[in-house]
Amino acid sequence: MHGSSAAVLLPQEILRRKLLGLALSAAEIRHLVNGIADGTLGDAQAGAFAMAVCARGMSAAETTELTLAMRDSGRVLDWRALGFEQPMLDKHSTGGVGDLVSLVLGPMLTACGACVPMLSGRGLGHTGGTLDKLEALAGYQCEVSIEHLCRTLRSAGVAIVGAGSDLAPADRRLYAIRDVTGTVESIALITASILSKKLAAHPDALVLDIKTGSGALMPTLSQARELAVSLVAVATRAGLPTRAVISDMNQPLAPAIGNALEVAVALRYLRGDDRPERLHRLTLRLGSELLCLGGLAVGLGEAEARLLEALEGGHAAERFARMVAALGGSAAVIDSGLGDLPKAPLIAPVHAPIDGTVTAIDARALGLAVVALGGGRSFPGAAIDHRVGLDQVAAIGDYVDRDRPLALVHAADADALARASAAVRAAFDLGGEPQQVPLVYQCIGVDDTEIA
Repeated sequence: MHGSSAAVLLPQEILRRKLLGLALSAAEIRHLVNGIADGTLGDAQAGAFAMAVCARGMSAAETTELTLAMRDSGRVLDWRALGFEQPMLDKHSTGGVGDLVSLVLGPMLTACGACVPMLSGRGLGHTGGTLDKLEALAGYQCEVSIEHLCRTLRSAGVAIVGAGSDLAPADRRLYAIRDVTGTVESIALITASILSKKLAAHPDALVLDIKTGSGALMPTLSQARELAVSLVAVATRAGLPTRAVISDMNQPLAPAIGNALEVAVALRYLRGDDRPERLHRLTLRLGSELLCLGGLAVGLGEAEARLLEALEGGHAAERFARMVAALGGSAAVIDSGLGDLPKAPLIAPVHAPIDGTVTAIDARALGLAVVALGGGRSFPGAAIDHRVGLDQVAAIGDYVDRDRPLALVHAADADALARASAAVRAAFDLGGEPQQVPLVYQCIGVDDTEIA
């Protein structure tokens, strides 16, 4: 056993142990996480760690230790010490296609009396990133100091920004590595990634939107439930009241996919011009759960009424405009933002090869089509083309013909337009009975029971 204590903290030995399927100790996990955070663990080793965890998994105890180590790799905020007295509420989605809930729900929650420091992420795999979407707004700053974050919260009550270099820095690096090493779909890594940032941000209550279906990281309901249970269990052990809503991602949540195009949907939603039905229903459910969990409403009915009042009275739109202005964008974003968004040079409809009713959609394929257009990343730090994407995307149950295309493609050039058009056609099934699934499957609470 001589020298074993030194050997066990050699990164290559820790990686070998995990690759063999052995459980790692808290000290081993913290050693790797600290190396990821301070750069002493190389990219190859960090990628190997992600791959080993993805292949071999982690126990609940290991996942908790990984989450807490990643939280502790940087600063943990104390909102009361910073002078905030309102309930601090937060929401996170595991990633979907056409999922822009955060853009509209944050302002709605703060119009109901909450404070919403929403530390969000960038695109991962085939899913869009909230920060990438907001950066379609000219001048919008996603990477800000804690002081700037606090100023924004005092001004607008909501701030949707990046976690910052001093909050969960280990996750910041590992998140980017996962995106390009095929290790996105790991329960332990997803749990630690989400909750390390959320625990560092230290909200009073958290609601998680766990997607399932063809466009989700967790395509099956059993996988989604496994992740929901993992997230709620780890968050609860860390002292954060949390609920996880499992929602459908067998088709895009909104009829647009792509950064500027989704911001346009959000602006129209806040203005009251158009509120797509599935997007609206899920936004109200997630917001209602969070208002109840944060003590700002008693029962889902009262909570939904408050959220609708925030929308209809224009209060949510006002809060969004204040947030954008505080973060470097235009204070007139609600009135003029649609005209200011960047636009692709080529826009063309994609028609189905036959007329018929849409019965199923490969939402993941649509997300990947947008990535291929330039709307997502194939390696960390890659530039994003905010202009490109899909708009007026047909939904399950829609009848498509020469007058109703499957979607409009927004592309930078003719070759990209042709490739995306082919991908869109292949992603839709026509004919027969439409696939009928619920929008919300269940809500996992702290006792791992379904909440009605």
